[in-house]
Amino acid sequence: MTGALSSFRICDFTGQLAGAGATKWLASFGAEVIRIEDPVRAGRWDILRGTPPFVDDRRGVDMGGAFNNHNAGKYGITLNLRTEKAKEILVRLIEKSDVVSENFAKGVLERWGFGYQRLQKIKPDIVYVSNCGFGHTGPYSDFKTWGPIVQAVSGLTFTNGLPEREPAGWGYSYMDHTGAYFMAMAIMLALLHRQRTGEGQWVDLACTEAALTLHGPALLDWTVNGRPTRRAGQPHSNRSAWPPMAPHGIYPCTGDDDWIAIACRDQADWQRFAGVVGEGWCLDPQFATVDCRYAAQDALDQHISAWTATRGKFEVEDLLRTAGVPVAAVMKPQERIDVDASTGEFGLWPTVRHAKMGAVRVDGQPVHFSKTDWRLERGGPCLGEHTEDVLTRLLGYSTEEVAALRDEGVI
Repeated sequence: MTGALSSFRICDFTGQLAGAGATKWLASFGAEVIRIEDPVRAGRWDILRGTPPFVDDRRGVDMGGAFNNHNAGKYGITLNLRTEKAKEILVRLIEKSDVVSENFAKGVLERWGFGYQRLQKIKPDIVYVSNCGFGHTGPYSDFKTWGPIVQAVSGLTFTNGLPEREPAGWGYSYMDHTGAYFMAMAIMLALLHRQRTGEGQWVDLACTEAALTLHGPALLDWTVNGRPTRRAGQPHSNRSAWPPMAPHGIYPCTGDDDWIAIACRDQADWQRFAGVVGEGWCLDPQFATVDCRYAAQDALDQHISAWTATRGKFEVEDLLRTAGVPVAAVMKPQERIDVDASTGEFGLWPTVRHAKMGAVRVDGQPVHFSKTDWRLERGGPCLGEHTEDVLTRLLGYSTEEVAALRDEGVI
C-alpha cells in the first residue's frame, strides 16, 4: 500500500520530541525522512539517543527507548558538517528533498551556512520549517527554552494546580508533543501550497506561541471580564464549572494508588448514580439538584470517596457503567497498554524491528485512513545506520567513495 505522503522526502535535523515527533508523523504516512546527525558528537544532537527506558542491560547511543519511539520509520545518516565534503553531500541531499526541517535554537543552520537564503539557492522551491521556543523574530527570539520554560512563559503552568496550592507544572514536556503536532501540520500545509503554486517558503514556528493557543476561553475570560484563571474558588482542575456538573472528580479506590473518575452530567446521571450507591446521604436535600450539589461539592466528594475507597476501581467502573453513568478507571500505563482490549484492536502500539534492540513496541498514530493508512515497521535508526544506503542509492556515490569518506571522517 502506497503511503499518503510517499512522494515527499524530508531532510531532517530534528531531535528530542518537538521536532522528531513531527517528522515521525510524516514517516508513518510514507514520507522518506532522512535524519542527519553528527558522527563526532554521537548522541549530543539528540540527548534521547542514549537515555532510558532501555529494553535490557545494554547502554549506548543506539539503545535509547525514547529516541527509538520518536524516530521509528526514519532513515539515519551521519555528516561531519565541519568538513567541506560533508557540506557538499548535504547540498546534494537538499537538492533531492522537498523539506528541510529542524528544531535547533535560532540561527544554528545559518551559522553552518544553510540558512533559508542558502537553501533557496540550492533548491528554489524548498520548504524550510524551523521550530524553536520563541521563533526567529521578536524580542525573545534569542532566548533558549526547554519544555517547562515554554509552559511557564505561555501561562500554562500558572493555570495548573489545585486551589490554594502553588502552580504545579506538568512534570513532563507536553509542549513538545503539541509543538510536534503543529510542526507536522505546518509542513503539510506548506507542501500543499507548493503543489498548488510551485512556491517553497520558510515556516517559522514558535513552540511558546503553540502553547498559548491551548488557553482558549481562559484568555478570553481575562480579556473580556478581567477574571484571572487562579482566583478564590477557581480553578479546581478535577471539577467542572462550565457547565456545572457534580459529582465531577477523581476518587480513591482500594489497591495501590488506584482511582476512579466519575462525572454526572445532569440530574438523570445523578439519579442513576444514587441508585447504584444506595446510601442514605444520596437523599440529603443538599444534594437534591445540580446547583445544590455544585455548591456542596466538598461534602459530596467526601461521601463519594468513602464509598469508592472500599471498592476496586474496575468494580466501581462496572457498576456505574452498567447503570449508564459516565465513569472510567484511572488507568496505569501497563493497564492501558496490556489489559485494555481497545489497545490491540486499534493498533495504537505497533511492534517495530530495531537493528540492535530487536522487536519493540512504539507509539502508533491515533487515527486510521481507510485507503492510505499509516505504517510503522522499522525502528529508529542507529547512528549512521543508513549512511551508505542513502549515499549510494540516492546520491550516486560508489561504495568505494563512501568508504573513503568514512576514513576521512566526513561521515
